[in-house]
Amino acid sequence: MKSMMIILLSAMLTDNFVLSKFMGICPFLGVSKKLDSASGMGIAVTFVMICATAVTYPIHHGLLVPNGLEYFDTVVFILVIALFVQLVETALKKTIPSLYKSLGVYLPLITTNCAVLGVTVLNIDNGYSFIQSLVNALGAGLGFMLALVIFSGVRRKLEYADIPETFKGVPATLIAASIVSVSFMGFSGLFN
Repeated sequence: MKSMMIILLSAMLTDNFVLSKFMGICPFLGVSKKLDSASGMGIAVTFVMICATAVTYPIHHGLLVPNGLEYFDTVVFILVIALFVQLVETALKKTIPSLYKSLGVYLPLITTNCAVLGVTVLNIDNGYSFIQSLVNALGAGLGFMLALVIFSGVRRKLEYADIPETFKGVPATLIAASIVSVSFMGFSGLFN
């Protein structure tokens, strides 16, 4: 049985959803231009991952599995995630309107963020207990936020870099993203 610290750190570093599993690339590339919107999106995604895990795990094990309805996992999980995204969107709109505006279209896209769905499905596929699933969701969310925050710094440097005209814009961003991804490969094997 994996310890909680190993699950947390491996979800953040070695099994980072953005940099090693390539899930959640749309908000990673779209919201990482500014540090405040990157960290805000990271917090929102972490919250949704933890809440979705807390609800989907008991639904899977208490309702779907006993009734032989495991094939409904994806549909049910997407509905739960959509509910929590709506709650986050409403809360941000009321409490932090500036963050709500800066996240723009990317906030509703959390619903279709495959990283959020991926963490709920992988928790079940990996056979994690309820507590292990919550720790994995926390680690996945923190890893997502870490990737966004690091990449927002890289993108800030790209704004002032002397880049050949051919590579300006999207090509430079994608090359920088791949280099950041490769840098996380240094953590591989650390927690296995």
